[in-house]
Amino acid sequence: MATFLLEVGTEELPASFVSSAIAQWQSRIPASLAQQSLTPQAVRVYGTPRRLAVEIEGLPQRQSDRTEEVKGPPASAAFKDGKPTPAAVGFARKQGVDVESLSIRDTEKGEFVFVTQQISGRQTPEILRELVSEWIENLEGKRFMRWADGELRFSRPIRWLVALFDDAVLPIELTVGSQTVKSDRLSYGHRVLSQHPEGVAIPRAADYADCLRRAFVEVDAQRREADIRQQVEAAAKQVGGRAEIPEDLLQEVTNLVEWPTAVTGNFDEEFLILPSEVTTMVMISHQRYFPVFNLENDRQLLPYFITVSNGDPAKSELIAKGNERVIRARLADGEFFYKADCEKPLESFVPQLETVTFQEKLGSVRAKVDRLVSIADTIADELQLEIETRQHIQRAAYLCKADLVSQMVYEFPELQGIMGEKYARVSGEAEAVAVAISEHYLPRGADDDLPQTTVGQIVGLADRLDTLVCIFGLGMLPSGSSDPFALRRAANAIVNIIWAADLPLNLNNLLEKTTASFTHDYPQTSADLLSQLQDFFGQRIQTLLQDDRAVDYDLVNAVLGEDDPEYRERVLTDLLDARDRALFLQSIRANGLLDTIYETVNRSTRLAKQGTLNTQELEPSKFVQPDLFEKNSEQAFYDALVTLVPKTEAAKADRNYQQLIDALVEINPIVSRFFDGEDSVLVMDSNPKIKQNRLNLLGLLRNHARVLADFGAIVKS
Repeated sequence: MATFLLEVGTEELPASFVSSAIAQWQSRIPASLAQQSLTPQAVRVYGTPRRLAVEIEGLPQRQSDRTEEVKGPPASAAFKDGKPTPAAVGFARKQGVDVESLSIRDTEKGEFVFVTQQISGRQTPEILRELVSEWIENLEGKRFMRWADGELRFSRPIRWLVALFDDAVLPIELTVGSQTVKSDRLSYGHRVLSQHPEGVAIPRAADYADCLRRAFVEVDAQRREADIRQQVEAAAKQVGGRAEIPEDLLQEVTNLVEWPTAVTGNFDEEFLILPSEVTTMVMISHQRYFPVFNLENDRQLLPYFITVSNGDPAKSELIAKGNERVIRARLADGEFFYKADCEKPLESFVPQLETVTFQEKLGSVRAKVDRLVSIADTIADELQLEIETRQHIQRAAYLCKADLVSQMVYEFPELQGIMGEKYARVSGEAEAVAVAISEHYLPRGADDDLPQTTVGQIVGLADRLDTLVCIFGLGMLPSGSSDPFALRRAANAIVNIIWAADLPLNLNNLLEKTTASFTHDYPQTSADLLSQLQDFFGQRIQTLLQDDRAVDYDLVNAVLGEDDPEYRERVLTDLLDARDRALFLQSIRANGLLDTIYETVNRSTRLAKQGTLNTQELEPSKFVQPDLFEKNSEQAFYDALVTLVPKTEAAKADRNYQQLIDALVEINPIVSRFFDGEDSVLVMDSNPKIKQNRLNLLGLLRNHARVLADFGAIVKS
């Protein structure tokens, strides 16, 4: 078995491309080897700012010989009266065999001609030479470059290639612009620390990682990341603190260095008066530093930071001083912005929102605030909130976008909402208002926290409802992966906030009122606006139930209804009920209760479609005539439905669907006898009155089951 090494040496690569390229090669290289019937023992992909590499261990010297069957034309076209046609002759010639070698075999689509070929395996180095250019040229990333008239596109200029099959150089050439880069065994170590600036010769492919480590390059990104984490934690401990290590920052820094050294710096304590969010934003997002917090108070920032250097560890003190000068200037800017913003009450920023465009056809953010205030008031009305809470909602809705025109948020847009909360407190606003200004942006992403206060929840809902209605109203619906206004995320947030806070909101009513207000101001709006929004929310609820709540797809369909306006309206009218019904269905599938009633209820549901009874009625005495009964099973079915009515009504009122399921389980044997017992009936009787009477019995059972779900959409377990 042999080991193959490929290293692509480059100018400094963007950190994001390094991690992306590693992931691409980790999936693509094993797949391309498998297509060539090569199965190595291990594939290790490495990456640093100056190189991408793959080490493939346990490769055979050559492919195994293999037998391959090739399908040809239909037998009817290949042979006429037992003699080969031109189609058979042409197929045999193409495969390099005699016509006599062809065989006829039966397939699902009839008889076809086949040929069996013995294919000799090729030498592995020969195959690798062909694959390497594909691996390099098929990498994807942002802002790739081309050089001169060359066709090769890559993230940064390629400077060298190492290609070794065990100890032998595998000759490979890449055309980069007007230059040709040829493979060798010569790699390059750390720019500053390496004792061999002229290059590092790799004697064997398996020696790659060790050779580079001796040249102060750790090619294994996972080892670099672990080393950085350990060094940063140790450095923070030395100054009596705890480092905050965001995973995104850790990964980025890992791909910015080849031989990491943690360097501790400090800044003037006077900057601690700044909100910690400002200081950490400067450190993390702008300088790629790790902030240090007090061990006893994990939100109390200490006047230290830790950076990861790619330079000479002996020069750490000098490196720290350079970083300190940079952070001091950035924090001084932050201090200036903060003090300037605090000189004015937050409310004074609101008129300036006229200068900020929300969307070209929708006007300014100031206009959006007015709409937001109105929607928030509608939501508060529906929830029948107390006066003080409503006042806080109105105030928070009015102020929630004010910080967008502050100097701090202009400089650091990531702090919107966060600074609004700070400035609200400085301005003497109520604590509930201050918190809501920050919370109304939550969740900012799929895994983010949800707002915890009622005021924050209502303002967040109002903000997103306005965005959805307005952007949909302009006809700018999301399509495919294109969703520039993050409308899917907004709708998901609305549903998740309502579910998490158990808010008894009628979303359908809110959509109707909000769209009516929008169409009043924009008469040219499509008449389908409300329907489009209802469908959109239906899709988001379906996705959230299936993906986030792990409810089976058919059970979700049973709750939402398949092309069933009645069910869609019910779901949007009561999102809490829709969630509970879906989760309950999943639970009774797991414990077996659903299987117990599935056959009878599903059968009744299918047959009831042939009757005329609507899907709302539950009372048997209105729609069933006992004098038309011919079998005892019909009377028993009727009596069971009579006893079922109060249980179903109670289940509806209390949203306690276990009562309904228990009742359906109880009458299940009676319905089974109606279908298949000794005194079973033929539902589709020749007498139309008897037929309709029996269909009404089934329709009533269907309607009781529909209180929980559309059983016709459920697939048998």
